[in-house]
Amino acid sequence: MTVRIDADDRTGVAVVTLDRPERLNAVDLATAAELASAWRGFRFDDSVRAVVLTGAGERAFSTGLDRDAEVPQPGSPYMLDDPLIGIGPKAAGLWKPVIAAVNGMACGGAFYLLGEADFVIADESATFFDPHTTYGMVSAYESVHLAQRAPFGEVARMALMGTAERVSARRAYEVGLVSEVTARGRSAEAAVRCAAVIASYPPAAVQGTVRALWSAQEATRSAALSQAPHLVALGNLPTEGQAKLFAARGTRFRTR
Repeated sequence: MTVRIDADDRTGVAVVTLDRPERLNAVDLATAAELASAWRGFRFDDSVRAVVLTGAGERAFSTGLDRDAEVPQPGSPYMLDDPLIGIGPKAAGLWKPVIAAVNGMACGGAFYLLGEADFVIADESATFFDPHTTYGMVSAYESVHLAQRAPFGEVARMALMGTAERVSARRAYEVGLVSEVTARGRSAEAAVRCAAVIASYPPAAVQGTVRALWSAQEATRSAALSQAPHLVALGNLPTEGQAKLFAARGTRFRTR
């Protein structure tokens, strides 16, 4: 299992942990399936009233899609298969509150998850960046998810600067991507504390509020995401070209 679930029946809080620290909690196909299954399961489990999502280890929340994952694609740009499209709670129709707790790196496909959390808490070690353009890939889904949470200019800069810059937890807080910054290693603890408070309230009122909040941006979000598949198909370098750029990657970057 690459997704660990720890549920507390007393508080009504479940903690979902991406448990692949040796791969920086990157999401492979098995992990994607486990996440989708977890969210669907919570829909039917009334003992779980709020959820915390985090990553194992200190180095990363998640670095997105595992580069070793093999995802065969149809030949048409109108039929892109995206293995991450169903990994978030809202994609599974879960309207219970989900709080993301970020430690270390959160980049690329991690934004599918952060984009569908209700709010994000980060520890002071957290950094956020989007490597897609550096490696010849279109940042489509990631940019749409981020644009729902942060000012356009900040999202555009992150998407276009690629691996040259990382956004610190403090900067993420300043622009509204993150709601709280904790001491190193304390983000999950802070998220569980918030989740326990929310879980103590009447569930129907909480879930109705979550649904109302998301309805406020749903039309724009759905329309934007509908453009993503063919933009990715038309704009991405072939896999071989991406691999060459990734192999030649540098390690220098600026944190702001």
